[in-house]
Amino acid sequence: MVDVGAFIGQIFIVILLIVIAIFVIVVIFRSIRIIPQAYAGVVERLGRYQRTLQPGLNLLVPFIDRLRPLVDMREQVVSFPPQPVITEDNLVVSIDTVVYFQVTDARAATYEIANYLSAVEQLTTTTLRNVVGGLNLEEALTSRDNINGQLRVVLDEATGKWGLRVSRVELKAIDPPHSIQDSMEKQMRAERDRRAAILTAEGSKQSQILEAEGRRQAEILKAEGDKQAAVLRAQGEAEAIEMVFNAIHNGDPDEKLLAYQYLQTLPKISESPSSKLWIIPSELTEALKGIGDAFGGRAGASGPRPTTPRPTSTSSPTAAAAVAAAQEAAKAADSIASEAMATTPNGGAATPPAE
Repeated sequence: MVDVGAFIGQIFIVILLIVIAIFVIVVIFRSIRIIPQAYAGVVERLGRYQRTLQPGLNLLVPFIDRLRPLVDMREQVVSFPPQPVITEDNLVVSIDTVVYFQVTDARAATYEIANYLSAVEQLTTTTLRNVVGGLNLEEALTSRDNINGQLRVVLDEATGKWGLRVSRVELKAIDPPHSIQDSMEKQMRAERDRRAAILTAEGSKQSQILEAEGRRQAEILKAEGDKQAAVLRAQGEAEAIEMVFNAIHNGDPDEKLLAYQYLQTLPKISESPSSKLWIIPSELTEALKGIGDAFGGRAGASGPRPTTPRPTSTSSPTAAAAVAAAQEAAKAADSIASEAMATTPNGGAATPPAE
């Protein structure tokens, strides 16, 4: 027969061993703590702060030491919801803030403040209202750096005893009321229109100045060109006159040749369509008389001399009659000159009439 007492004793021993093994495992588990990097652990011994655990493997006294929740030692970024703030000119604006802070002392962050995130939020709100309350809307919109600096200084001083360090405070958005936004947009639009009108006027002014300067330079250059052309033209005419004058004096023309040229020029005077009245000068009869006297003897040797009609002296004959008389005289002079040249021994060397 099986001994019941021995069997019960064996079962008891097995259960005891199992309990002891479980106890040992629990003790080992509660004694060993592994702290990850960038975290810190606060250890309390019998309810009192004992030490701060650093990252890595740490040993605790089981059932005596207690590890509080780990504290994140990295820099944290917290964005707070929009807060209504009243400016100096009694306008309500909504401001979003972003705070960058870091826990530098895990013990102070655990025991000096119950909830440091909520404390930082409330402190940021009150400080923001104090700072922005002393500024008008335009200053608040254009002085973000100044506001950020004041907030950071106040928060850093207040949170130093909590084991926190505030590195930066940024205003994410400043939203004025919709009516103010519409007014600001109209003002900005008017300012842009004013600047555009000023720029357009300045451009038009510069354009007109440049155009006037260009016209002035063109007129100056044109006047210089006309001056040079007039000078060159006058020099050319002077040289031509001088050449003609020298040629006339070198050729030594006599009165007969001059009278002949005078008769050749008279018909050209009447070619102008504006000639309504032509006065026959008294020199015409003298020229005809000189030619007749010069070549009369030579023409009688070759044949009968054509009778040259002597125009009657009138005070104002018609232009047609004058032209006809001049043409008749010119023809008579041409015939007399031809006959004279034919009878002259060196007729080929006679000086040709000037055109």
